[in-house]
Amino acid sequence: MNDYYQFELVKASMTLVRDMICLQKDETIIITADTQSNMRVVEAVASAAHTVGAKPMMVILASPLGVGKAADPMLPLEPLTAALSKADAWVELNQQWLLYSTAYEQAMNVNKKLRHVNMVGMDVDMMVRLVGRVNTGQLAKFLHTVSDWTQNAHDMQITTPAGNNLSFKLLPKDRIVLCDDGMADTPGSHYLAGQICFFPEYTSINGRLVFDGTITPPGGFVDEPVVLDVEAGLVVNISGGKKAAEFRSWLESFKDSNMFHLAHGCYGFHPGAKLTGNVIEDERVWGVTEWGLGYVSPIDVPPNGVNAKSHTDGICLNSSVWLDGVPILDKGKVIHPDLKPLADPIINP
Repeated sequence: MNDYYQFELVKASMTLVRDMICLQKDETIIITADTQSNMRVVEAVASAAHTVGAKPMMVILASPLGVGKAADPMLPLEPLTAALSKADAWVELNQQWLLYSTAYEQAMNVNKKLRHVNMVGMDVDMMVRLVGRVNTGQLAKFLHTVSDWTQNAHDMQITTPAGNNLSFKLLPKDRIVLCDDGMADTPGSHYLAGQICFFPEYTSINGRLVFDGTITPPGGFVDEPVVLDVEAGLVVNISGGKKAAEFRSWLESFKDSNMFHLAHGCYGFHPGAKLTGNVIEDERVWGVTEWGLGYVSPIDVPPNGVNAKSHTDGICLNSSVWLDGVPILDKGKVIHPDLKPLADPIINP
């Protein structure tokens, strides 16, 4: 099957290194992978980096049993951190993400030039759909408009047909809304286009959070909604079926109360994304909202972030969203008259 999307994968890999990371001649790029990675993608990205005159280095790890700091005991932390601390760019193509691990924290703290791109679990099909076949200009225009509106809003409410109903306050002067437009040409962490991330005033988050798409880790696809009751930004009860029990046990296994702390919320807006069980794609499905629990970097929520042992993300399908009482999404569809003209060419190119 090495001929599957053979030409398209080359194009997508070149788009990543040349147009998104803007890799220059003689720059060094580290591509991390693990034993669950799609090696065709890893090798294609390394080849594209070499083609533009950069110096690629592949680091292949045994797959950790956890993500973030939970992966630390299974990682060669010192040599991995040392390599990342000297690189110009770093692309995560590992399945188990190193984002928020000690290696990530130390490298980002020491290496102020590092451009980090989180593309965990990327396979050939995803590379083609999510990188190679995107109207990046039009999508970026829409994303930045929604991001600006969210940055300037004070109150937000999100509901879904599955029973999600959360309301909370935003902090427009104190916390930055992150807009993933696909560009990774500046120092810091970057992600695939199609997501907007916000960090509410935590103690203001109240209501019911319902995951009806996927949860990663640990559960994957949700066959019965997982219901989380939230008070002042903390999950106080989890109910539902087998997946809910599995999720509760996983959170409790860390013996860390901060694992029940809501970390961030996000919108998903990528026309090529579909629910696959890979969080990097799931959280970009058009019209979803996503919530993380657990660790938050001090970079995202200064000065201290949320110091938890790991991090998890859950997907809420077909979301309706109000900013300062004004509806912008209805069951996953853009309805605001100023946003629809920007969204329509993306959804129906």
